[in-house]
Amino acid sequence: MEFTKPANLYNPLVLAYIGDSLYDIYVRTRLIKTHEDLSAHKLHIESIKFVKAHGQSAAMAELEDKLTEEELSSYKRGRNTKSFTVPKNADVGEYRRATGFEALLGWLYVRGENERLNEIMTMAYDAIEREK
Repeated sequence: MEFTKPANLYNPLVLAYIGDSLYDIYVRTRLIKTHEDLSAHKLHIESIKFVKAHGQSAAMAELEDKLTEEELSSYKRGRNTKSFTVPKNADVGEYRRATGFEALLGWLYVRGENERLNEIMTMAYDAIEREK
């Protein structure tokens, strides 16, 4: 799919909306590949560890120094954008870092940088896996 404008012109929360979906699909696919015998319910419970704000925030702590300047700028745009909601299971700092992570993923997707997008999702997943 092609987008009508450059990635930097999209609202960071729109990019996070895209990135959230991308990462959710990545996590579900990877879990199914590694845990073929788990029920759908158990897969869902396992996926929550990867897609909740706490996990994504922890992953970003590991990833920040692996980002290019442009990627870091995109992350910070998402992180610093004010959101009107914060989930009950995350503090504001975690939620903002997770929003920045998702915005970065959306930004890479809109730019068509699928290889780098996959690298970052893999690094994030692996970081969260180590933390669990």
